[in-house]
Amino acid sequence: MARGINIGDEVAITATVRRRVTDDRISVSIPAYGFPHSIVDRTSKVKKGRPIELVGDVAHIDGEWVTVNLGVQVTVNVDTLKLVTAYKPPTRKTPLVDKAT
Repeated sequence: MARGINIGDEVAITATVRRRVTDDRISVSIPAYGFPHSIVDRTSKVKKGRPIELVGDVAHIDGEWVTVNLGVQVTVNVDTLKLVTAYKPPTRKTPLVDKAT
């Protein structure tokens, strides 16, 4: 099991900016993920080499590898993740069973 990370938790990945692709998109390099990833970034004017945090939900855990949903699913090593918010299932106020008559 991953260290304190479960399915449904919100986690953050610290990526490094590679370059600006267009006026509203940047290319980032995610540690332990072998492919470049592009995200929408309209507001800030980040420069090459600066770290940026990507936040997503955990979709799957397989030993030391965790799949995170960042709009697309990205599989990274558990050591590159930081827990933002733990998943808390919704609570039910009324019971599922009807009252006996």
